[in-house]
Amino acid sequence: MAQGPGGSGQHGETLLFLTDEQLRKGIEAMFFAYKGFTSDPDRILEERGYGRAHHRAIHFIHRSHGTTVNNLLAILGVTKQSLNRVLRTLIEDGLVESRVGTRDKRERHLFLTERGLVLERELSDAQQARVRDAFRAAGPGAVAGFRTVLEAMMDPDMRRRYQRLTENGR
Repeated sequence: MAQGPGGSGQHGETLLFLTDEQLRKGIEAMFFAYKGFTSDPDRILEERGYGRAHHRAIHFIHRSHGTTVNNLLAILGVTKQSLNRVLRTLIEDGLVESRVGTRDKRERHLFLTERGLVLERELSDAQQARVRDAFRAAGPGAVAGFRTVLEAMMDPDMRRRYQRLTENGR
């Protein structure tokens, strides 16, 4: 029987018979859900002259307090030049602090400042409210299934990173 990450065999097998139209509807639902998921943070970011790249950096710096620039590069999957542009802005605006590594002076460790923490909280509160409402409406079984689907769609390396991040209890 076909199984995804954390999936049950029998249920996963019935999903193998989805029609192309059912798959298209699921894909379209994801596009529209993503638009809703990002709309509140986008408004908050736009007021401050930031975009989604800034949001992703702030989110993962918060989730992995003291993360290195190289680790953030791997998580975000962006070029060094692109990330440096985003980090430069966040550092200049007093939202992120970059510290030289204590063991390896070549490493830069990233931390949110108090101002960065305030913005991160505002952004995450908006998204958490939307996700909380959706999860409550869908019920616990749907929530577990949704997470299983998302994890199954991740590339294996990204799934391992995600699992390590979530296992750390943050």
